[in-house]
Amino acid sequence: MSVVAVTGGSAGVGRATAEHFAANGWDVGILARGEDGLEAAAKEVSRLGSRAVAVATDVARVNDVEAAASRIEEELGPIDVWVNNAMTTVFAPFEDIEPEEFRRATEVTYLGCVHGTMAALSRMRQRDRGVIVQVGSALAYRGIPLQSAYCGAKHAIRGFTDSLRTELRHERSNVRVTTVHLPALNTPQFGWCRSKLPNHPQPVPPIYQPELAAQGIWWAAHHRRREVWVGATTTATIVANLFAPGLLDRYLGRTGVQSQQTDEPIGPRPDDLFRPVEGDHGARGAFDQQAKSKSFRSWVRVATVVAHPWDALNRH
Repeated sequence: MSVVAVTGGSAGVGRATAEHFAANGWDVGILARGEDGLEAAAKEVSRLGSRAVAVATDVARVNDVEAAASRIEEELGPIDVWVNNAMTTVFAPFEDIEPEEFRRATEVTYLGCVHGTMAALSRMRQRDRGVIVQVGSALAYRGIPLQSAYCGAKHAIRGFTDSLRTELRHERSNVRVTTVHLPALNTPQFGWCRSKLPNHPQPVPPIYQPELAAQGIWWAAHHRRREVWVGATTTATIVANLFAPGLLDRYLGRTGVQSQQTDEPIGPRPDDLFRPVEGDHGARGAFDQQAKSKSFRSWVRVATVVAHPWDALNRH
């Protein structure tokens, strides 16, 4: 039986990923902060016929991540795939973000990925096998307004991963690191992220369901690709930024603030920046009516062309 560990596995993309691997017969280690979501995710994995180990973990704390990895391997066996997905953010103009808020978003989203990679690699390197999947974003290539903390963290993950990949090549290691860059997704984060906007935050349309992201992560874990770009909008964003970043600066400066807000005033609400929001929030958020679902078959037809256009150079 194969084993996957998923950070941020209690909700959103992480929840969809845990369920997708479980549905394909993998045992799943779930790392997240919220006890309610952890319990529900573990029950869903069990319902799908796989074993689950759910560990309350703050990925910003390296000792938490190391302890979680040890427990998962003790109860399920060697970790074959580690998915770094955990994130938090602040929706606000940069000038309105407090230093401690920016630091916390960076520690969870970027350093959480670093800590997860450390825990996974220390085990996989000894066995000379395994895959580490970094969950990235189109925003790892293209920053947008109101998301300076998140965009900065995703850019940092990309640079860190590129550096690590060269070291593994130098060692001739069989451990593989890949990144899956995602489009706008219908996840619960927009209902619980810290926001200083007048209206409710939303993903920039077009919006996709998190199950599409889970399929991309599964595919990346099973194919030797340096990066996988999920969705046509991810590809369009990355390529457009390569050729016309100044044009995108002007376009996003004009449209990016409004496109990330609904018409609904936000009002006071709990957020997950420093502590989890109670309850089980599942994989999907509040944008079901707008979100697009695609079959795995149709996604592969797109990904095979655009996720790795320089195929020979993009293998690892």
